[in-house]
Amino acid sequence: MRRRLFLLWPPAALLARRVRARAPDFPAVESGHPLVFPRDYGAHSSYRTEWWYVTGWLQTVASATNGNASDASLGFEATFFRSRPALDDANPSRFAPNQVLFANVALSDPRAGSLQHEQRAARRGFGLADASETDTAVHIDDWSLERSADGRYRLNVATPRFSFAFTLQPTQPVLVNGAGGYSRKGPLPSEASYYYSEPWLRVDGVLTRGGHSSGNEAHVRGQAWLDHEWSSAPLADEAVGWDWIGIDFDDGGALMALRIRDKAGGKFWAGGTLRAADGSTHALSPDSVRFTPLRWWRSPHTGARYPVAMRVDAEDVHLTLVPLMDDQEFDSRASTGAVYWEGAVTAFRAGAEAVSPADASAGGTAPAVGAAKPLGRGYLELTGYFQRLDL
Repeated sequence: MRRRLFLLWPPAALLARRVRARAPDFPAVESGHPLVFPRDYGAHSSYRTEWWYVTGWLQTVASATNGNASDASLGFEATFFRSRPALDDANPSRFAPNQVLFANVALSDPRAGSLQHEQRAARRGFGLADASETDTAVHIDDWSLERSADGRYRLNVATPRFSFAFTLQPTQPVLVNGAGGYSRKGPLPSEASYYYSEPWLRVDGVLTRGGHSSGNEAHVRGQAWLDHEWSSAPLADEAVGWDWIGIDFDDGGALMALRIRDKAGGKFWAGGTLRAADGSTHALSPDSVRFTPLRWWRSPHTGARYPVAMRVDAEDVHLTLVPLMDDQEFDSRASTGAVYWEGAVTAFRAGAEAVSPADASAGGTAPAVGAAKPLGRGYLELTGYFQRLDL
């Protein structure tokens, strides 16, 4: 949400020289405009901000090279942002940055002990970056996310520390959030985004750890969650950030839930969408969603404190979320400008498990869950804990 609700905070350095001769006319998000596919898989360049957000869990597959049935679980993230700066639309220069793209990618590997992440930013055009208006096809240089006609996504990312070459196969219908895709983010009707999710994407591909030249390639499989969201509304003045989850339940269900926090740390707004195991789907009211911190972790990198173990109550669903590892903080001040926590989590029935870290020899942050059986896995996003998210 990814990340994630309806805000993008481009760094001031990118826009410091902008000319405000005539501010662009950002369209508002309004109810009564159902999403239409495949068009809405693509970019919506007139809106202020947009993102395609993929998060997921991976397991390595047995092969002649590694000799094991599987290694420990891994988490991954790949997010492409599109921002329309407040520039004069009449500027005829081909160099005017009328669309700016950002990308954040990360690997959560308990063996590494901390989040491995990279980021990019580029203006649209000149072959550097683009986002198609007709379907999902977004790239910055050789980092790309593209949807084919059969619905499969292809994600390709190469960094000095890791590389993804994944296919993501939908196994369920699109999960349309809110009222036909109109997703409220506050008490005012204008505080909203257009928003859909694709839970239970089946992941298959190659993960390389240590860069292309390392030869440390592994065949991986797993499941992922994709969010696509766009809006022109900034974060409400009363709010400082949000908590968000996307959980794939083992019974085939799915839960997206969010809480936007006020300046006192309480609930400014909340909501979500619940898909039951039988495929039935309904929106969650603000009163029915609660996030309760269970354990806090302080980042040694920024000093920010995050509630990395969280209880989430959504109507009759009561979960405790336990992180794959504590250190999953992403410092994206070189691209989007934000510092946030985006981490792989396991969902248990609330009250059925411990939430303290395990022995440091096992990575220092694996949950001590005893005999508790997981209900599902997904991602937790925590923003606004380092500082308020401002444009």
